[in-house]
Amino acid sequence: MPRVLILGIDPRAVPGMDGDALRVALDQELARFGAHSIDASMTLIELDESAEPAIVAALSEHDWDVVVIGGGIRKPEPLLPLFEQVVNLVRRHAPKAAIAFNTSGGDSVEAAKRWL
Repeated sequence: MPRVLILGIDPRAVPGMDGDALRVALDQELARFGAHSIDASMTLIELDESAEPAIVAALSEHDWDVVVIGGGIRKPEPLLPLFEQVVNLVRRHAPKAAIAFNTSGGDSVEAAKRWL
């Protein structure tokens, strides 16, 4: 069974967002992977010094086939340095994994399947 890791920002850590509702949607998307016979895990980071160790731990946990980097990390221009850091961490700690990008929290399965 292929393995996919989704990396994103914890919506509960973002001021002004309905973090609980977004977390429910993300958990539903994670569950959808099972319907496609894909073993998936999600790591949601906070925008602080705990981000890098959390990402490295998740990347080192398994041999991933695909790592999906969520839009919360890649889209906001002020987070460009974090996005670069995440891409380089994936290259360093999961060098055999393809890197995929979703357009929203609801199409991570499709993003991963492009590379499986």
